[in-house]
Amino acid sequence: MPMVPLSWLGDHVDIAEGATAAQLAAALVRVGLEEEEIHPARVRGPLVVGRVLTRVEETASNGKTVNYCRIDVGEHNDAPGTGKEPSELPSRGIICGAHNFDVGDLVVVSLPGAVLPGDFRIAARKTYGHVSDGMICSARELGLGEDHNGIIVLDRCYPDKRIPAPGTDIVGWLGLGEEVLEINVTPDRGYCFSMRGVAREYSHSTGAAFRDPGLPGVIAAEPPSATPDGFPVVFADEAPVRGNKGVDRFVARVVRGVDPAAPTPRWMVERLEAAGMRSLSLAVDITNYVMLDLGQPMHAYDLGGLAAPIVVRRARDGESLVTLDSEERALDPEDLLITDSPDGEGSRVIGIAGVMGGQYSEVGPTTTDVLLEAAHFDPVSVARSARRHKLHSEASKRFERGSDPRLPAVAAQRAAELLAHYGGGTIDSAVTDVDEAPAPDPIAFPVGEAERLTGVAHTVERVIALLETVGCSVEGPADGVLTVVPPSWRPDLVDAAGLVEEIARLDGYDNIPVVMPPAPAGRGLTPAQRARRSAAATLAESGMVEVKSYPFVSDSFDRQGMEADDPRRAALRLRNPMADDAPLLRTSLLDTLLDVAGRNVARSNEDVAVYELGMVARPAGTVPAPLPTAEHRPDEAAIAALHAGTPAQPWHVAGVLTGSATAPGVLSAARPYDWADAVEAVRRIASVLGVRVEVTRAWLPEPPARRGAPMPTPASRPSEVAPFHPGRVARVFVRAGRDLVEVALAGELSPSACRAFGLPARSCAFEADLDALIGQMDAGAVQVKSVSTFPLAKEDIALVVPSDIPVARVEQVVRQGAGALAESVVLFDVYEGDQVEQGHRSLAFALRLRGDHTLTAKEAEDVRRVVVTKARKALGARLRA
Repeated sequence: MPMVPLSWLGDHVDIAEGATAAQLAAALVRVGLEEEEIHPARVRGPLVVGRVLTRVEETASNGKTVNYCRIDVGEHNDAPGTGKEPSELPSRGIICGAHNFDVGDLVVVSLPGAVLPGDFRIAARKTYGHVSDGMICSARELGLGEDHNGIIVLDRCYPDKRIPAPGTDIVGWLGLGEEVLEINVTPDRGYCFSMRGVAREYSHSTGAAFRDPGLPGVIAAEPPSATPDGFPVVFADEAPVRGNKGVDRFVARVVRGVDPAAPTPRWMVERLEAAGMRSLSLAVDITNYVMLDLGQPMHAYDLGGLAAPIVVRRARDGESLVTLDSEERALDPEDLLITDSPDGEGSRVIGIAGVMGGQYSEVGPTTTDVLLEAAHFDPVSVARSARRHKLHSEASKRFERGSDPRLPAVAAQRAAELLAHYGGGTIDSAVTDVDEAPAPDPIAFPVGEAERLTGVAHTVERVIALLETVGCSVEGPADGVLTVVPPSWRPDLVDAAGLVEEIARLDGYDNIPVVMPPAPAGRGLTPAQRARRSAAATLAESGMVEVKSYPFVSDSFDRQGMEADDPRRAALRLRNPMADDAPLLRTSLLDTLLDVAGRNVARSNEDVAVYELGMVARPAGTVPAPLPTAEHRPDEAAIAALHAGTPAQPWHVAGVLTGSATAPGVLSAARPYDWADAVEAVRRIASVLGVRVEVTRAWLPEPPARRGAPMPTPASRPSEVAPFHPGRVARVFVRAGRDLVEVALAGELSPSACRAFGLPARSCAFEADLDALIGQMDAGAVQVKSVSTFPLAKEDIALVVPSDIPVARVEQVVRQGAGALAESVVLFDVYEGDQVEQGHRSLAFALRLRGDHTLTAKEAEDVRRVVVTKARKALGARLRA
């Protein structure tokens, strides 16, 4: 994000005296530049100039030699004989461990109450037998550099500046007391990655006078035209991206006789540091400064290491480059390169164009002759190379958003002047300027277009004035149409809609009327959307908390206990994952929801009841499709291939329950969550959707082939129901015609899964295919019956059946036998013991019968007899005595 110091911005636009960073942010947000953060001043409190009056070396008991100094700090001095350390002169006593100063030197003194970088607070304290009433500061302590070997001696560090008198506040003089505004720039406004661009926008917002340093004549000298003896540059781009050349302008200037030891001026270092950059060397600092100031990325080469000509071309197979960050990078044939040509074939790579230079020919400590490069590269080519090599440099940020093709000559001239002035060099008269940049295409703009799209009426004069303020040249109108040529720094302005946006932005978004569109009749939530909301509301009303987790996973399958051939492991791998350690899309909500529950437990949230509604990805049957190009709209075949390559993404609902379902009270103990709560959650969802479900213990996934067939046998492998406990989990089915369709698993988690996700033992969970349940809403719609006023008849029936017959199957037979009179059938007892034979169990059901008249005892007895007879024939059951 660009950092904007007000003092630097003031070079290009008039800023009111006393303006704050908050006021600057408010002005910029009116024209679409959002505030990211306001960085406070690096130093707060009293920081003043001090003159050393006395310096006495003393050796402490630990063997360290320190200086006890009396410092004249002007109006902040103690009166003679009244300070913490009495003195004959008005001064302050300070202990200092550095030895690079002497009596008479002017130094920087932070007084008690000052706050230095790193929240280092200064206070008076007794040390080495004296009261140190402040601190004499080094460059690192003030955030001005890394030098901590000695304190700052102002008259030696700033020989070309007038040093203020002792006692004078020096925070502003050192550039330490300025707030810095960080702004957020949208991708279409890359020109705002410079002081020039931000100043222009501030001028648009406030009407302040703007001085464009990117126009010829503003700088010290006009940029000269190309000369025949300029350093030769050849464009040899044989693989243009989107039909565009990788480079269309390249300016090169030479500065000879530069002092390689020449320091960067302090004012430039301060500005670079305020912008978040550190000082490296004079030549590099100047190129960075010009980039931040004007918006034109530049590069400096050691002229002695180059062999003419410079060739701009695409990479060849097998080529590599060691970039300035010391990484060797294999180059791609789409990478645009800067090369030189020792053998006439451009075989020596010296940089990836617009991204980063190479170590070969970089400016070093012995460089005296410097070649400065300022070019205009294709944004798409730079963006692809930056992403391919994961090199998002300051230069690539600007090039990929579109730089100004008219700026390279101006920027090169400015950099050459600075290098000659501060490095003692001489600007070579030879100039290279290969300019093939096309002029911006004119845009036909109907004068009423702005009113049509924004609803704000503008006169023709107002439209022309606003467009010219942006930097456009406008002709017309002719037949109600203006011919508008956008400025060179706005490559995003390519059509009439873009111009309308600029008119609306500068005229003020507040002027656009607010008109609420009429709500179309007959629309609303779809039945599936209403059903999902009902399911979520039902779980929330039961005391659970809804969460949303990221759908990306990595090793969740192993921790759940799935085997290698488990079909749920067939997860979709992302081409560009958000995180390298989570490259897969989840196939189950529990893949991520278990982590959410474990994270809550780890943070001492002992009672957890969370649920999530979301989509899962099931790539089975997906046919990979090629990526269509963006050159034209894909045809029907390409769209069909994309659909075939998109995996099924059904909606699921899942929950995890652990800890106490009810809190302990005075008269009752806490009740922990158990498997029944998980099953009941699924039943609640099915009930609110009006879908009847059948619940039984875990079994193999093959449903019966015909209606009324016995339920499948229990699962033989625990991993088939992972992450659930194989003996404490239920499968939930719905009937679809003659078939049973599994829609959910609910029960206890396995001990290994609980350990893997950091959950307490016997934690419970459920997951249901919500789309499958919703699909049964119409098929199994609840038929509303009138409320009967006749009394109930009650019958309890205990049936002895083989233990391997599921309860749900027995309940199904009982319901069929009771027929239409059965209002409810509820299992209330299961018995396995001495009173029934081995391998059998007794299941007791409570039948509640009601008809359209008062049922007689004989009618109730007939129902009982039919149920027992049917159970004996279908299940081999007998009535328990």
